[in-house]
Amino acid sequence: MANEPKQKPSRLGRGLSALIGEVEASTPAKPEPGTAPAANGVNELSIKDIRRNPDQPRRTFDDAALQELADSIRSKGVLQAILVRPDPKEPGKYQIIAGERRWRAARLAGLDSIPAVVRDLNELELLEVGIIENVQRADLNPIEEAEAYEALMNRFGRTQESLASSVGKSRVHITNTLRLLQLPEAARAYVRAGKVTAGHARAALGASDPEAVIEMAAERGLSVREVEALVKGAREGDGVASASTRSKAPEKDVDTEALEADLMRQLGLQVDIRHGKNGGELRIKYRDLEQLDDVCRRLTRRKP
Repeated sequence: MANEPKQKPSRLGRGLSALIGEVEASTPAKPEPGTAPAANGVNELSIKDIRRNPDQPRRTFDDAALQELADSIRSKGVLQAILVRPDPKEPGKYQIIAGERRWRAARLAGLDSIPAVVRDLNELELLEVGIIENVQRADLNPIEEAEAYEALMNRFGRTQESLASSVGKSRVHITNTLRLLQLPEAARAYVRAGKVTAGHARAALGASDPEAVIEMAAERGLSVREVEALVKGAREGDGVASASTRSKAPEKDVDTEALEADLMRQLGLQVDIRHGKNGGELRIKYRDLEQLDDVCRRLTRRKP
């Protein structure tokens, strides 16, 4: 039986290191600036001829970290080439596939050119490699990561299984990350800014008002377990106050909020302490008689 010709392997899912690695292994040195771009090597391209990728999954760049990288580039140069493709709309120009942070820092450092590997990728490969690079380097915040996965699914018909294989994550991770897109935009902003984690956000999704829960978690510094307990206790009642109700309530001092958090951690239920000039009240929200019975046992338990 004759041997069948081998099918050309797809570059999808191999990651940035594979795409660049196969070039750097066969390229002895980068050419002088101004020479024609090599088809399979490191080129020195003019920074003004390079454009950012409008579909780049990463939207947030830390200014201080970017300035540190720019200072390092002034001292030691760009140590790793960026990955670009010919711009499909502007002949002679290039679009960044991976390495936008290095490109931005090089501009800050005042460089005129930057080492780059040129690859002729299609739209799907462009988006996927951008996601793979950022996910592998943990450069995306959870919302950016979720939006990138959604773009691959909606625009290119990718499934969760194929996404998991491409980016080196489990399907459960893909599913849980995509769930974050169920959050209202105001709640997503807390995740983007790093004020709460993806764990906080996923726990808040079980509440009738996730935005209120996430805002409370950010303001009070609640742990993920505390948010889970808060949502659990409020699931069948109005345990989490609406934004309008909270806006009318008097602000609580740090000590009161810390005491509330401690009690919630101990009881696993929502706790509200209201203190005034003539005393105050302690409210514990329970869902059913079993939870009430558990609180009573805790309160009446005698210490040895």
